[in-house]
Amino acid sequence: MLYKKIKVLIILFILAFFVASFFYSRAVNRSADKNGKDVVFVISNGQGVNQISENLYDQKLIKSKFYFEVYLWRQGLEGKIQAGEYILNPILSIKEIADIFVEGKTTENENIITTIEGWNVREIGQYFEKEGIFQSEELLELVGFPMIDYRYNVEINKPKDYSAQFSFLADKPDYVGLEGYLFPDTYRIFNNASLDDIVVKMLDNFDKKLTSEMRDDIKTQGKTIYEIVTMASLVEKEVRSYEDMRIVSGIFWDRIKNRQALESCATLAYVLGENKKQYTLEDTKIDSPYNSYENLGLMPGPISNPGLNAIKAAIYPEYTEYNYFLTATETGETIFSETFDKHIGNKAIYLK
Repeated sequence: MLYKKIKVLIILFILAFFVASFFYSRAVNRSADKNGKDVVFVISNGQGVNQISENLYDQKLIKSKFYFEVYLWRQGLEGKIQAGEYILNPILSIKEIADIFVEGKTTENENIITTIEGWNVREIGQYFEKEGIFQSEELLELVGFPMIDYRYNVEINKPKDYSAQFSFLADKPDYVGLEGYLFPDTYRIFNNASLDDIVVKMLDNFDKKLTSEMRDDIKTQGKTIYEIVTMASLVEKEVRSYEDMRIVSGIFWDRIKNRQALESCATLAYVLGENKKQYTLEDTKIDSPYNSYENLGLMPGPISNPGLNAIKAAIYPEYTEYNYFLTATETGETIFSETFDKHIGNKAIYLK
């Protein structure tokens, strides 16, 4: 009888241990808020762990003072936190915040970079070079050159493979680069950060923005994340507002379903490396798998790095009676039309 009681107690202890471990791991690795904003957080000299955790909780940077303190204690970090001014964001986990404090990643050791929705990798590289951070070619060598199929360009070194680190890259073909996945945002980077550090930060941001619900919905639709990012990259370049993005997404998905060419000028701009008010007939005939006038279906890959609205629009399109659209030259307004004849008429009115 005593043996059975001891056995039950051992089993209960083991179960309790695994349950506690599960909740602990979940608590230290999750964010307080997936859509938080940057917060200035100051640690004064001599400030203790209890006060730091209290301040973090008050500023809504962590959800649990208890797990923050337990994490520091378990990792032996209580005496290693460095004083200073930090820029934190609720999107960071307890583990990430603690690492920042221990490494002393204060504002005086940081630079701020901002990449814009719709920039492609070449434009991001040019921005880095202009800011004096890295040479443009260095980024392209790391993440891949635009429109390069590395199966047929063996003389060029393949870009770095991050798929083992980020599961959302699992369905991306390994012979193309990271165009589409360098999430546009404002980033704080350390003065000694490597290019790889910056790319990982962008990919990590993408990973956090693409929620589990969104991933489930993509799978339910029978699509891949790569297809969604490719569509989002197109929608991002075509229109501005989220509402218009959803309608345009619906138009493009319908064209694919009906085996119509997408006929997007954004793909011509990507291939030609030039934005034009109107493209010529000769432009639409250019020989490239990315030319959506000459090829059916989605492009072989993304043509830009889309923001969250464009990604959501690609996942959640709005299907309407519209079949065509254009952007008014003077106002930037999206003009939709049901028929080709109306579309031609709108071109004469709005594309001046």
